[in-house]
Amino acid sequence: MKEDQIVSNLPIHLPSIPGEEIKSKAKGLFKYLGPAFVVSVAYMDPGNFGTNISGGSRFGYNLLWVILWSNLMAIFVQIISAKIGIATGMGLPAHCGKVFSRPTNWFLWSIATVAAMATDLAEFLGGVLGFYLLFNIPLVWAALLTGTITYFICHMQKYGQKIVERIITSMVAVISIAYVWEMFIAMPEWGQVAYHVAVPLLTPDSVLVAVGMLGATVMPHVIYLHSHLVQNRRTSDEKDCIHHLKMAKMDVFFAMNMAFIVNAAMVIVSAAVFNGNGLNIDSIEAAYMTLEPLMGNMAAGVFGLALLAAGLSSATVGTMAGEVILNGFVGFDIPISLRRMITMLPGIAILLAGINPMSALITSQVVLSFALPAAVIPLMLISNHATIMGRFKNSMLTNMVGWLIVSMILAMNAILLYLILSGQA
Repeated sequence: MKEDQIVSNLPIHLPSIPGEEIKSKAKGLFKYLGPAFVVSVAYMDPGNFGTNISGGSRFGYNLLWVILWSNLMAIFVQIISAKIGIATGMGLPAHCGKVFSRPTNWFLWSIATVAAMATDLAEFLGGVLGFYLLFNIPLVWAALLTGTITYFICHMQKYGQKIVERIITSMVAVISIAYVWEMFIAMPEWGQVAYHVAVPLLTPDSVLVAVGMLGATVMPHVIYLHSHLVQNRRTSDEKDCIHHLKMAKMDVFFAMNMAFIVNAAMVIVSAAVFNGNGLNIDSIEAAYMTLEPLMGNMAAGVFGLALLAAGLSSATVGTMAGEVILNGFVGFDIPISLRRMITMLPGIAILLAGINPMSALITSQVVLSFALPAAVIPLMLISNHATIMGRFKNSMLTNMVGWLIVSMILAMNAILLYLILSGQA
C-alpha cells in the first residue's frame, strides 16, 4: 500500500474551533434567557420613575445606595423564586395554596391583590403620561390607548410565552438605552456617584422616598410570577433542572443588573440636572418640561419614550402576574379583561380627581414595600420545605441571607410607620 493511501485511511481528529465552541455555549444560554427580563420590567416601571426622580431631585446622589441594596435583594429573591419553579414545576402561589390554611391563603391573596392594584396604578399612569407628554394626547384617550395596547400584548400569549418575552425585552432595551444615554449627557459628578453608591446616608425627611424606592425595586407580584415563567423551559429530569437553575441565575444576573443601571441612571440624571440646578421636581410632567430647556428637545423626548415603554411593558407583566396570583392562592380565575378594568379604576380616579400623579406613584410604591414581606416570607418558607424542594432545599447560608432581607424590609417599614404616626414623614 502506498504511503499516501495509508495516511488517507488514518482517523483524523480535528481540534475544536474556539469560535464554534463559544457560539454553541451562547446558543445554550440564549435558550434560557427571557423570564428574568420579563420580570425586570417591574424593576424599572413608572413607579421607579416617580421615586427615583423625587429622590434624585430632592436629595441628590444621597440615596443611590438604596438602589444598590434593593437590587441585591431583588437578585436574591428572584433566584429563589426561579428555583421553586424549576425544582417543582409549580409556581409559588400554587404551593402556598397547598401548604397554608385557607384563611392564610385568603390573607396572602388579599395583600397580593392590593399590591397588584398599587402596581397597576403606577404602570397605568406611566403609560398614560407617556402618551400625553410625547404626543399631547388627552389623558382620557391616552388611558384608553394604554389599556388597549396592554390587552394586545397579553393576547399574544396565546401564540407562546417567548413572543411576549421578545416584545417586553425590546421595550426593556428602549428604556435602558434611553436612560444610559441621558446619564452620560447629564455630566454627573462621578466621584459623588461612587461615594453614595457605597456609603449609606439616611435622614428623617428621606425615609419615605427611600422606602418608596425599596418598594419600587423589589416587587411582590414578580416574586410570584418568576416561579411560573421558568416552567416553560423546564424538564422533569433532575440533571436538566440543575443546569436550568444555573442558567436561570445567569438570566437573573444579566436582567437585574440592567435594571440596576437604569434605576441608578434615573437618580443620577435627576441629581445632576434637577438637584444640581436647585430644582425640586414634584411631578413627572415637570421632569419632562424641565429637561427640555436644560438638556434639549431630544433629551425630553427620550425621557417620554422611556416612560411610555416602561408603562406599557410593566402593565402587561402586572396583568400576567395577576393571573398567576389568582389561580394559585384561592383557585379561581377572573378574565383578564375584567381584571384589567378593575385595576385601571384607581388610575382613572386619580386622573379625574386631579391628584398629582407623582405623589400617587410614590405612595403606591410605599404600599408595595409594606406588602413585600407577605411575598418574601412565603418564598423563604416554601423554598426551605424539604418535602417540596428535595435536593433544592435552601442551604443554611441562603436561609440566613433570606431572613436578614426580611428583617431589613420590616425594619424600614417600621421606621417609616413610626415617622408617619409621629408626623415626621
